[in-house]
Amino acid sequence: MPGGRRGPSRQQLSRSALPSLQTLVGGSCGNGTGLRNRNGSAISLSAPPITALITPEPVRHCRIPDLPLDGSLLFEFLFFIYLLVALFIQYINIYKTVWWYPYNHPASCTSLNFHLIDYHLAAFITVMLARRLVWALISEASQVGATSVIHYMALIMARLVLLTLCGWVLCWTLVNLFRSHSVLNLLFLGYPFGVYVPLCCFHQDSRAQPLPTDCSYLVQDQMVDDGTSGVGSLVKPKDFLSLLRESLKEQFNNPTAIPTHSCPLSPDLIRNEVECLKADFNRRIKEVLFNSLFSAYYVAFLPLCFVKSTQYYDMRWSCEHLIMVWISAFVMLTTQLLPPKYCDLLHRSAAHLGKWQKLEHGSYSNAPQHIWSESTIWPQGVLVRHSRCLYKAVGPYNVAVPSDVSHARFYFLFHRPLRLLNLLILIEGSVVCYQLYSLLRSEKWNHTLSMALILFCNYYVLFKLLRDRIVLGRAYSYPLNSYGLKAH
Repeated sequence: MPGGRRGPSRQQLSRSALPSLQTLVGGSCGNGTGLRNRNGSAISLSAPPITALITPEPVRHCRIPDLPLDGSLLFEFLFFIYLLVALFIQYINIYKTVWWYPYNHPASCTSLNFHLIDYHLAAFITVMLARRLVWALISEASQVGATSVIHYMALIMARLVLLTLCGWVLCWTLVNLFRSHSVLNLLFLGYPFGVYVPLCCFHQDSRAQPLPTDCSYLVQDQMVDDGTSGVGSLVKPKDFLSLLRESLKEQFNNPTAIPTHSCPLSPDLIRNEVECLKADFNRRIKEVLFNSLFSAYYVAFLPLCFVKSTQYYDMRWSCEHLIMVWISAFVMLTTQLLPPKYCDLLHRSAAHLGKWQKLEHGSYSNAPQHIWSESTIWPQGVLVRHSRCLYKAVGPYNVAVPSDVSHARFYFLFHRPLRLLNLLILIEGSVVCYQLYSLLRSEKWNHTLSMALILFCNYYVLFKLLRDRIVLGRAYSYPLNSYGLKAH
């Protein structure tokens, strides 16, 4: 007002009304940089680390019940039966006849053209599908303790007889197939192994030492001084024969034991545990992908390669059966190799790892910013600079490397414990709904029979997934305070 007393200027207000740096972050901005003013210059302050000013929120874990899981031998037996049913359905789709025609128009007196079926090929496919079941039987017999010398010799003889029988059947079928088919057709018999060896044997990054039961063994003094990671430093170069032997052994071996989580407090130990679990998860997924594709190839694709040129069959329905077999085998193997206890382990490790969100340049210019340090546990919402980029802490506990994409991917996949289970339920539920729709619209007898048989197998898998989802959903939604657990 004219003649009145002037208030403080804008510059005086900005200097007196704004809180000081000590008020913003409890005394100072740690790890190097502090605030940035409007013209971009940083105000450097010597300050204690941010963990001395802001305590990160402690990580609490839910307890989940021990859900029943099929044993290795039982699962391999059920999986083998499913593959045999799928193989039988594919032969029906290829060699079906019109046996219901009246006698004045005899097309065939049987439901299938049995004289066109190559039984040597069927026996070869059966032996290839039974490889995991045979090895599971041998492994279970090896784990049984021999009470006497006679018992021990009987176990050895049983294993030798079983392996000799499988080898003899395989050689007998191959000899007969070489006599009756061309070389081009015979190349399809071992095509999956020919693709698997160059793709998976020469990647030494994933050919690490077997994962121990306790991932916390990677202590800091075991690392080398050349800056490599803890897991990478433990990988030793191997020759081709060793890699080939280990790759083929993975196709017969039972899944390794599930590691344990010990809630490490050191950031280095947390990152090493994540690397350890990431390598183990990639190995399991690789095993699931190969075995599902292997099963679908031998069950639904290989019989089509040996069909005579004069034989007619429904190509679209056979290819659809191939896709259904692959998806069902993928879900079954994933459910077995990634059980709820293993997914909970990955979720706990992701909760300790945390995540960083990359921000655009110029954003949060007036907020406290820090230099990222690998030995600091960063709380939620803090801003750090790493590799000339600005990142914001997302998780309540953040020790991940901001520029590491694999850490962000690991947190995205496993920070929600039910994400993988929901994805499997969505896939299996979509397959069951589509098969029910195809069953209602089917007009041919082979379509009705194939859909009905496959649906029985998928019902069992969907039931187990829904049971686990209901139980785990209740367990993870239960309040953590009611457990009486201490935070780690």
